[in-house]
Amino acid sequence: MNFELSEEQRQIQSTIREVAQAEFAPRAHAIDEESRFPQENVDRLFELGFMGLPIPEAYGGFGGDTVSYALAVEEISAACGSTGLIYAAHVSLGASPFYLFGTEAQKQKYLPKLCTGSLGAFGLTEPHTGSDAANTKTVAEKRGDRWILNGQKMWITNGALAETVICTARAIIDGVDHGVSCFIVEKGMPGFTPGKNEPKMGLKGSVTSQLFLEDCAIPEENLLGQVGKGMRQMLTILDGGRISIAAMALGLGRAALDQSVVYSHQREAFGHTIAGFQAIQWKVADMATLLEAARLLIFQAATLKDQGKRFTNEAAMAKLFASEAAEKACFEAIQIHGGMGYSREMPVERYYRDNRLTEIGEGTSEILRYVIARNVLG
Repeated sequence: MNFELSEEQRQIQSTIREVAQAEFAPRAHAIDEESRFPQENVDRLFELGFMGLPIPEAYGGFGGDTVSYALAVEEISAACGSTGLIYAAHVSLGASPFYLFGTEAQKQKYLPKLCTGSLGAFGLTEPHTGSDAANTKTVAEKRGDRWILNGQKMWITNGALAETVICTARAIIDGVDHGVSCFIVEKGMPGFTPGKNEPKMGLKGSVTSQLFLEDCAIPEENLLGQVGKGMRQMLTILDGGRISIAAMALGLGRAALDQSVVYSHQREAFGHTIAGFQAIQWKVADMATLLEAARLLIFQAATLKDQGKRFTNEAAMAKLFASEAAEKACFEAIQIHGGMGYSREMPVERYYRDNRLTEIGEGTSEILRYVIARNVLG
């Protein structure tokens, strides 16, 4: 496998890194402190065309590959974790399902907006349905030429702000349950109401919402894909999403490492900078090695996806390893900073809180170990 980035990939990486470090990073602390949605960052990403990075140009996107998308998620997350999550959720969960499973009419209707200015989301999790996604309680009953949705979603990234939300629900036709299916719900539809935005440990600039569906009537053509194929669609969507969350973790972990290197050359103890102490050197060596290994796992999964090959196991491995490698890197960054690392004045404290979600969202570490073991054991 060739790990050299193409010229286009390097250009994408360079462009987004420059923008993220110059514009997003200086705002990150205030966004976290104020729990403020970073609208200016999102607007900038739309302006640059990055919100449709892996979507074909025919539908208003940039036409980039998955490796380029992972590089973008990493760079954005290294500057501002909240913006990284908003971006990853929009592209992987809010936009990509239309391209993967939508009819040509659905692609033409929704994708150009999602690529140029309309935020998207994916409504999967419910109060009693997290890792057990097949146990969806939301129902969509077919009545004439409409679907009537009833249920509740929670922990939906971008949920209250999204113009379109793809919701999972059990399709009921003539009283018969045809299984989990995916439906397109648009902001402002009668019966579709955002609930509260959750107060969170980290990623405070990202909006994470409850959503309520109460006799929400949607057109028949707002079924995404086929009836009863929602679980298969959802698993495919999550496979791709795991690459992006792995890249998000990598960005946070890399930022923690970068800050630790700078601080270790500045901080003096016992007459020397702490960069000269073996205890610090070993921490830095472990952090760098784990993060580089995570990068290679992410590139492998992304490359397989771009080649049209099966990548379920590789995506699970990448997300599991990257999230836990970043956890280690963020933990050690606080140790290297000592008391200052525990202060909210230092960014490493924020990285630690922000990264915690990467071991939960898009499949917990426990679920990913189950996925990997099932593939290995057959």
